[in-house]
Amino acid sequence: MNAEIIAVGTELLLGQIANTNAQFLSAQLAEVGVNVFHHTVVGDNPSRLKKAIIQAEERANLIIFTGGLGPTKDDLTKETIAQHLDKQLITDQVAMQTILDYFDKIGKVMTANNKKQALVLEGGHVLPNEHGMAPGMFVKSANTYFMLLPGPPHEMQPMFRNYGRPTIEAKMGTTEKIESLVLRYFGIGEAELAEKLSDIIDAQTNPTVAPLAGDGEVTVRITARHQQEDTARRMLVEMENKINELVGEYFYGYDETSLMRELLKKLEEEGVTIAAAESLTGGLFQSDMTAVVGVSTMLIGGVVCYSNESKMKLCNVKEETINQYGVVSEQCALELADNIRTMLGTDIGISFTGAAGPDSLEGNPAGTVWIGISFKERQSKAYLLKLAGSRNGNRKRSVKYGCYYLLQELKQK
Repeated sequence: MNAEIIAVGTELLLGQIANTNAQFLSAQLAEVGVNVFHHTVVGDNPSRLKKAIIQAEERANLIIFTGGLGPTKDDLTKETIAQHLDKQLITDQVAMQTILDYFDKIGKVMTANNKKQALVLEGGHVLPNEHGMAPGMFVKSANTYFMLLPGPPHEMQPMFRNYGRPTIEAKMGTTEKIESLVLRYFGIGEAELAEKLSDIIDAQTNPTVAPLAGDGEVTVRITARHQQEDTARRMLVEMENKINELVGEYFYGYDETSLMRELLKKLEEEGVTIAAAESLTGGLFQSDMTAVVGVSTMLIGGVVCYSNESKMKLCNVKEETINQYGVVSEQCALELADNIRTMLGTDIGISFTGAAGPDSLEGNPAGTVWIGISFKERQSKAYLLKLAGSRNGNRKRSVKYGCYYLLQELKQK
């Protein structure tokens, strides 16, 4: 089954918003065995939209539209499709009542153009909108299925999950069970990982293997198809084992997890506490940590010691250490980690110091970072990073490396 996603909205072409809807839909469709071969974006223009529809009909038997279902004059998606398919637009009474109830609830008079949102394609299957006003639609014409979804992601995503995806599976008779698994890797680049997995990638059929780089790490999505769900899952496990025989040293988790979440799981499992001294990261490590529920039993506290003076006054770094070695140094990183652990009485201390950029610091190029890790009962360690990226990118990657190194150390305990 081949699909094309057509996003309608001039604001997309102007770069005012990103087309996150297509990204979401592609991932969802892949899970039910629908191939997405084209993404199209077209402005609020009926003639150009009609041309896009004609082109899509030649290469897809499922066309999904997002946007253009609202009350304004430039919302012309369903009108254009109705004209193209020679179908009437009729009022869906359930949607109309929802709109009337909304305006009654907020105590405002409904403008006439809001009635437009309740119009649906005659003979189509209506997809309820539980987070907005305009319902979605699903209709078949000749050999092509058309699905119309609202543009706002907070409306579109739940509509597709709850009604669009089940409709596709039911109406289009998909029988295969599609199982997917995402493996997450850190410390290896996309090119290197792809090279190590080249034989697997070249030979893939079912399951399929797709590496993807993103935000300083690499993921591998494995997708297996089979009539039996248990068989599909067994195929995933077998492929995962083959992959991790080659790159397992970089593996840290599955699906939607993160390095920080995996670190917190390990800290909780070990029953240990942590404190942080952050210079170039400016509290980012602690901010990411406190974004996760339940962190209070593990993170005791920390300091942001950005200036040399604050490193000495807040973290007791010796003045002679800074004078002799500088703040972008192994010695400074170790003192920060040791001292913050001792001061706050934790099991672990971690520190971040270096040159985030864009300028060099103490003769060290931008991206030079030291991460110190201190434990109560074993030798402290410092790790040197040489990053290449933007200032904020270097800061974010430093935090990820801090999580990664801590995980490695905890696994060796």
